[in-house]
Order: sequence, then C-alpha cells, then structure tokens
Amino acid sequence: MSEARFHGVFPYVVSPVRETGEVDAGVLARLCDDLVKAGVHGLTPLGSTGEFAYLNWAQRRRVVEVVIEAAQGRVPVVAGVASTTVADAVSQAREFERLGCSGILAILEAYFPVSDEGVFAYFKAIAEAVSIPVVLYTNPNFQRSDLSLPVIDRLSRIPNIGYIKDASFNTGRLLSIINRVEGRMQVFAASSHIPTCVMLIGGVGWMAGPACVAPRQSVALYELCRRGDWAAAMEQQRPLWNLNQAFAKYNLAACIKGGLQLQGYPVGVPLPPQAPLPPEGIEEVRRALAAIGAL
Repeated sequence: MSEARFHGVFPYVVSPVRETGEVDAGVLARLCDDLVKAGVHGLTPLGSTGEFAYLNWAQRRRVVEVVIEAAQGRVPVVAGVASTTVADAVSQAREFERLGCSGILAILEAYFPVSDEGVFAYFKAIAEAVSIPVVLYTNPNFQRSDLSLPVIDRLSRIPNIGYIKDASFNTGRLLSIINRVEGRMQVFAASSHIPTCVMLIGGVGWMAGPACVAPRQSVALYELCRRGDWAAAMEQQRPLWNLNQAFAKYNLAACIKGGLQLQGYPVGVPLPPQAPLPPEGIEEVRRALAAIGAL
C-alpha cells in the first residue's frame, strides 16, 4: 500500500480549558507527548472532539500553539479551521500556517444554507490562502451545508486539497468519493465508520476522537490494515468498535474527556452548555476502556 503524506491515526485532540477560560497547556502538552510516544501518525487540534465550536479565537490559537510545541516536529499537526465567513477562515488558516502547522482541516460552519457555489468558494479560498495541504471535513449529521460529490470533485482538482475526512455514517459514500476523485484526494475515516472497512476500500487512515484514549490499539489496527492482514484487523477492530458504540450514546467530547480523566489526564469537562458525562456514562466508558486494555 503506497502511503500519502498524511496517513494513519490522527487523534482529534481535546481542548482542556480551565474555569477561568485559560487553556491548560500543561495537561494538553502531556497528552500530546504521550500520544506521539504511543505511535500516532499525526495530531489534529480543533476537530469535533476538540470542541472548536465552543472556543473563542484566543483559545483556538492557544490550543494549536501548544499542540505544535508539544509535537516538536515528530508528527504533522493538522489544525481545524472553522468559520461562517470566508474572510475569517482565511485569516485563521494563515495564522495556523505561520505558527507551524503541517496542514489545515477545513470546516464550514453555517447558519443559513449555503449553495454548492458558496461551499466551493469557501474551501477554495482557504486552500489558496496557504501553501500547506488542506483536508476537507464534512459531517452531514451536524453541518448546515454539506459537501456534495460534484463539489468534492471540483475541489480535488485544487493542488493542495489532497484529503477529505468524511464523518457521515455512510461508508458507501466514501467509496463514491474514492471513485469520483480518481486518486487526486485521499480519504480519512471517522469514528462513525468502521476503520478497517474504510482501509479495505482505499482509505489512508482515520481522524477521530476515540484515538485519544486508545492510541496504541488504534495504531496496531492501522498497521494490520496496512499489511493487508484483514482477518487479524477485524479481530482488533471488534473490541475497538464496542468502545465507539459506547461513545455514540453520549456527547463525544464528554466521553473522550471522561475517558482521559479515567486515564489520569485532568482535562476537565466539556464547555457549557454541553453536559458532562453522567455517572452511568463514566462507568460505561470505564468498562469499554478496560476491555481493550486502555486503563
């Protein structure tokens, strides 16, 4: 299997924020260092599990700054850029490139629906504002305006848009994307997909919150897929999928932060008005992590 520049396991790093609003740089740096030592292939701050929608600009910038410093060039850092306006998204992307990011995870936020032309213009502007690779992020379960296959096809022809992370529940859509872009763009799975299946059809890895709490297990699964040992990969995948199923019952950020708390990382609770993990959720996450040897 030939490898793209970005490939493998990219945890969506959480954003630990104190009650004062200050980013807890110490715990975030320790988490990132431990994830790198566990073998992950990259770090993605300000993904969905990073609660980008609940952070102000100063907090977002600080999170990315801390992750870059903690990575120390050992793995690529692909930071999330999300906005409702082109101008603001372009400004964020340029600043993250200046800070030293290896790539941009581009996210479109919208209140009113946006036409296909507007969606195309948004992502095109981000790509043209930076010289680093851009990963498109699409999550039709939460986003007001999604990326259609024709728009994805057009965006795949922009030189530095080389990846897409699709967080739909539809693995068939991923195959449609792979067929449509004909190698111009590589596909990353989400926690809503079964990563082994996505790797089998041509994916290059996954960007997902659960990798924060199960990095070694996720990397082991990736290596089995990379070698084409699909039977062993499915044996590794089954207990990991049980973990994901537990997470699907609750707010994902609450689950990942709750799991990290159980592992000794004082990352706090999700930012209000999100609710923290209830006692029964904590116990369910505890059991799921214990089952895969992650406690």
